[in-house]
Amino acid sequence: MSAPQVVVHRDKELMAKAAAARLITKIVDAQAARGSASVVLTGGRNGNGLLAALAASPARDAVDWHRLDLWWGDERFLPAGDPERNETQARAALLDSVPLAPARVHPMEPAGGRFGNDADAAAEEYALELAAAAGPEDHAAVPSFDVLLLGVGPDTHVASLFPELPGVYEQERTVVGVHGAPKPPPTRVSLTLPAIRAAREVWLLAAGEDKANAAAIALSGAGEVQAPAAGARGRSRTLWLLDEAAAAQLPRDLYPPASA
Repeated sequence: MSAPQVVVHRDKELMAKAAAARLITKIVDAQAARGSASVVLTGGRNGNGLLAALAASPARDAVDWHRLDLWWGDERFLPAGDPERNETQARAALLDSVPLAPARVHPMEPAGGRFGNDADAAAEEYALELAAAAGPEDHAAVPSFDVLLLGVGPDTHVASLFPELPGVYEQERTVVGVHGAPKPPPTRVSLTLPAIRAAREVWLLAAGEDKANAAAIALSGAGEVQAPAAGARGRSRTLWLLDEAAAAQLPRDLYPPASA
């Protein structure tokens, strides 16, 4: 796994715009190299802020949206169209405004859907869908995602992997149902750390002073069970994208003076 790199931006708005520009470049480069690209989306204010910034960017037209696969790192197990679902928020921020190929957009099953209220069955179905998309060249039973985005919670959770809950211990399954999450809703579906670590690049997003302690803990060598963000690493790159407030507790030598 790659060692974390840290980039600090002045504020969350600049961070979102810079991350969107970075993501556009990564998608375009992947499409040029392999014909298509794959990205795993994250919810929350920073994930949605990035998508909104991408939607507003004139450079978004450089992406061939028909050759982009979109997955989710986790989902709140709520009915389809619920405003709190990550899918619903992503569609409002970006997806409904770009010409994606519907078959290449892979949302997680909602509550009340094919599996009723069984989040574990929804997780198993998503694992099967990921495995079907994985090729012999991939490093796990998931595709080698080009970029996997993760928001970092104040408690260091990523996706819906919360400190010391069962999901963060998982070493074999790629997707799990999450029960008793400490923030609402309590029932969720989430990729596991093995699935996350199959990505070429993992980008962790954190902005605001309420994320400063989490960033400091995760980047200090903490264990992944107590600090799941510490275990989120990409195969070729692990990138922490922060604003100055979220970086306030980091040692100054952890990121270059040129970060802007």
